Amino acid sequence: MTEQNWPADKVERRKVADLVPYARNSRTHSDEQVGQIAASIKEWGWTVPVLIEPDGGLIAGHGRILAAQKLGLTDVPCMVAEGWTDAQRRAYIIADNKLALNAGWDDAMLKVELQDLGDLDFDLTLTGFDLDEMAILFDDLPEPDATEYEALSENYSRKIKAPIYEIKGDKPAPADLYDEEKAQRLRKSIAAASVPDDIRRFLEIAADRHTVLNFARIAEFYAHSSADVQELMEQSALIIIDYDRAVEDGFVKLAKGMMEQVGEIKASDHA
Repeated sequence: MTEQNWPADKVERRKVADLVPYARNSRTHSDEQVGQIAASIKEWGWTVPVLIEPDGGLIAGHGRILAAQKLGLTDVPCMVAEGWTDAQRRAYIIADNKLALNAGWDDAMLKVELQDLGDLDFDLTLTGFDLDEMAILFDDLPEPDATEYEALSENYSRKIKAPIYEIKGDKPAPADLYDEEKAQRLRKSIAAASVPDDIRRFLEIAADRHTVLNFARIAEFYAHSSADVQELMEQSALIIIDYDRAVEDGFVKLAKGMMEQVGEIKASDHA
């Protein structure tokens, strides 16, 4: 085996700030894809070193570096390609991306794997497939019962990609956004109980989960609210604007319910 067969055989750490993207890189990375890569890194850690020139110029791994910046990582594992000509380096930047795209999928096996992962309660968005793609893949699924989705608020998009919140009526009062009757009854029972203070505090916190949120009114309230209130509502996952951020932050997890969501997309496509 010649030396050229091992142009990069050692892994070393480099500062993200010292890595220089290739200015003429023809491969693009959308915010959505960078979010997916960041979610992947959070789930599995950093599994593939980026490939760089000796001086830190990026050859392969531009998307991963963007994800590293999004996650606030300061250094990443790198492999240094030695002995390449300028033409070899530039051609490899294209080949590294295109050769991967030339592979195909065994759809039958892919469906089996996704179904099994869903049964294991794994977040299927981490595979890189979105709901529209899975809806196409599982096009032999039975159509869902339309009544199953009648309770969904009109303030929410049936498509996950881009929810839009528009003013449709008067702004609800904050007190109309939730019903805490059951939670209040529990708090009274806890207050009357003879238990240590630390246990009482725990039970009081647990009682709050019995507060019922009215998401249709919450959506309307969000549409009327100022930007700072909207931001706080988004951080609390009361409203999801950026689905990729919701997945990355752990607010949304697709697993066993994936098939129902896929069915919902199919139903809306045929509406």
